[in-house]
Amino acid sequence: MSRRAFITGVSGLELSAAEREFIRSERPWGLILFKRNIETAAQVASLVGEFREEIGDADAPVLVDQEGGRVQRFGPPHWPSYPPGAMFGALYDIDPALGLTAARLSARLIAADLTEVGVTVDCLPLADVPAAGADAVIGNRAYGTEPAKVAVIARAVTRGLEQGGVLPVLKHIPGHGRATADTHFRLPRVDNPETELERTDFAAFRPLADLPMAMTAHVVFSALDAVQPATTSATIIRQVIRGVIGFQGLLMSDDVSMNALAGSIAERTRSIFGAGCDMVLHCNGKLDEMREVAAETPELLGHALERARRALASRGAPQPFDRQAARAELDALIARAGMTGA
Repeated sequence: MSRRAFITGVSGLELSAAEREFIRSERPWGLILFKRNIETAAQVASLVGEFREEIGDADAPVLVDQEGGRVQRFGPPHWPSYPPGAMFGALYDIDPALGLTAARLSARLIAADLTEVGVTVDCLPLADVPAAGADAVIGNRAYGTEPAKVAVIARAVTRGLEQGGVLPVLKHIPGHGRATADTHFRLPRVDNPETELERTDFAAFRPLADLPMAMTAHVVFSALDAVQPATTSATIIRQVIRGVIGFQGLLMSDDVSMNALAGSIAERTRSIFGAGCDMVLHCNGKLDEMREVAAETPELLGHALERARRALASRGAPQPFDRQAARAELDALIARAGMTGA
């Protein structure tokens, strides 16, 4: 059965009758989970199974934002905590090998948690490079402030996820580190020259251009497009994301329901596809908005379909590893960095 080019959230711990009908009729490509959807391992596995049953695809992608630190949808008491990205950067400054080991171990352990409940895609790693004066929405989620360091740690995170059978989503391309506002609430504007952006923000993404999927930034880069944020800017998607950075994988929007975007949900969805994104992400589980997105979303065809197929085909089976030993090693590294898992 053909699928539509959007990823949907749902409202609760199980699918409602209306959500079941929506999934059957509108055929979203994937499902994304949030804390409102997560209670116990058995419950999450059941919810994931319900979605795949309704969509008629036992391998339909199920996504989550499970970074560590402030962004952990799975957490205590049923799942362990993980450190924020800044811890990997702090360890890297002590010894690069330690920082990369911690990044890979954390991601490998996260992948083990996710695959146990059927989640196959993690919206990680970040390649955002924070700048002085930026909003704290990225903050200690970032791996550092030098593009080369950020990229190499992001690569280690990617390896950990892939070793655990989980696909990575690179975010927030082409960079959220300079944003002076939280895009959940309003649209940030970055006025730095293009040459500076290429040397810093964009540079962290270039070594990661081979990743299978990426998520856009709801950020205006006025040197390239004075009006539209990257998510709805054909100029930025064509010239920067596909051009300067060279990313050729599946490009999804950040959440279409965020207040950074203007217009109705339907208008935003049209703008996202018009700019060149392959996939729209809708997260809040509000059925009326989900229907608006679906009404404006095309069938997954052409280059977008090929990118989606290529991304899913790149996921391998989890490699064997000693989970207890890995957690003990990660905890020792966290202690050495003088940080906590929160």
